[in-house]
Amino acid sequence: MVKPYALLFDHVATRIDPERAHHLGFAGIRAGAPLLSRLPSPGAPVRAMGLEFPNALGLAAGFDKNAVGVDALAGLGFGHVEVGTVTGLAQPGNPAPRLFRLTADRAVLNRMGFNNEGARAVAERLARRAVRRPRGSGPVLGVNIGKSKVVPDDDQRAVEADYERSASLLAPHADYLVVNVSSPNTPGLRSLQAVERLEPLLAHVRRVADRATPGRRVPLLVKIAPDLADDDVLAVADLAVAGRRDEVLDGVIATNTTISREGLRTPAAEVAALGAGGVSGAPLAARAEAVLRLLRGRVGDDLTLVGVGGIDGPEAAAARLAAGADLVQAYTAFVYEGPAWPRRVAGALAGSGDAPA
Repeated sequence: MVKPYALLFDHVATRIDPERAHHLGFAGIRAGAPLLSRLPSPGAPVRAMGLEFPNALGLAAGFDKNAVGVDALAGLGFGHVEVGTVTGLAQPGNPAPRLFRLTADRAVLNRMGFNNEGARAVAERLARRAVRRPRGSGPVLGVNIGKSKVVPDDDQRAVEADYERSASLLAPHADYLVVNVSSPNTPGLRSLQAVERLEPLLAHVRRVADRATPGRRVPLLVKIAPDLADDDVLAVADLAVAGRRDEVLDGVIATNTTISREGLRTPAAEVAALGAGGVSGAPLAARAEAVLRLLRGRVGDDLTLVGVGGIDGPEAAAARLAAGADLVQAYTAFVYEGPAWPRRVAGALAGSGDAPA
């Protein structure tokens, strides 16, 4: 039986530029917010980082960059919504076209470049939301912050000041905060994953977040790339363990998009013609799970791990939880499967016995 959304996607959405289709689809979701907000959250609650998540499934950063539809997205069934990536300064991102479907691979290639309205505008929007919806109601809200493109990646002091701008403005509105050092679409950003640069950056963001939220400790996570060598993944794991001990870091999100083009069904010449960018979706699944397993084997049970990358349904989500994730996130499968997908996955996880209690 062909699903209505599959017909719509195959015969309508694929004829529209992917970025325009995203904006149209997201506008439709936001229009349905009054109805969606009345729906009960599916699934079983999960406790992590001192927070209670309505269920184990979250929406990864990148879908709602400017925090314009948090509660509508939660109404679709996501237990947490991670907004951003938000940068200290507003920026347009890379030139279009910059978002491409790889339909044969159930994947997306993007080089968006952290296009967003900037930390101040997003903070003001979240402050207005807080008036309507007090903290503790609705989904868990994550805020993902990254480096502004104009900031030189080789100037550690400037980088820290840029992240400071975002953290100071956004931490008061976040249930948890994520330092993104792993997007392939901001030049030099991934160099910040080197432990000697990452450690002082995370410590600085921790101090800033604590100053911005007196009386409340906002959990801090770091998001890493799947393209790190295994030894570098383990080095990040060791840093995370030390960060947990020093009350700096609470978890790791594994993983961001990949620059690898291996194993794609889409013809290589077609992919090459699309140009640079990170691939998300099904081709990422195996490496994302392998990175997660490496991390869990090294960090033990004390750190929260969020599994993301290629999770395309209940079985994949349950497998990622079994591999060591406390929570899972999705984005690309949501695009391919449609608005009913999150509720179906979250509900199935609750019935599988694989979601952590």
